Amino acid sequence: MAAGSTYTPLATTTLSSDTASVTFSSISGSYTDFVLVALAGIATSAGEVYQMRINADSGSNYSQTELWGNGTTASSGRRTSQTYLFVGGSRVGSQMTVLDQFTLQFQNYSNTTTYKSILMRQGAAATGTMAAIGLWSSTSAITSIVITTTNYNIKSGSTFTLYGIAAA
Repeated sequence: MAAGSTYTPLATTTLSSDTASVTFSSISGSYTDFVLVALAGIATSAGEVYQMRINADSGSNYSQTELWGNGTTASSGRRTSQTYLFVGGSRVGSQMTVLDQFTLQFQNYSNTTTYKSILMRQGAAATGTMAAIGLWSSTSAITSIVITTTNYNIKSGSTFTLYGIAAA
């Protein structure tokens, strides 16, 4: 993804130590959409998942449909009435030295009359890819997002960058 006049970098966080969560708050409402690009890892050799909450909402207001593929098999799934959006899984065992890449695209995030949709993609050459559409069932403008995992810390060296998209 080329960062040109369309993508305006708003904030970047690079973790200097293992951390429980990454938060972007006070997100400006002056863009049409925004994109979060992450290169992240989990500070354990166990399998783990990344998850996201919007505006500190821990209610059952999230749903998503996802597709998975690894070059051999493909699968799909649906999650409804969740308390977070599933953003992707982490590598396990010997693959832990490689960071996972995921991209989250927030559509029309400052609109206060519609629910918010999020396009999610995760890619890892060793483990496969995931594409999903998420829905946050709220008409509130998105002003903050938090990325966490279910049980472990996000690894030191992980990088998260938030871009504003003007007139998307």
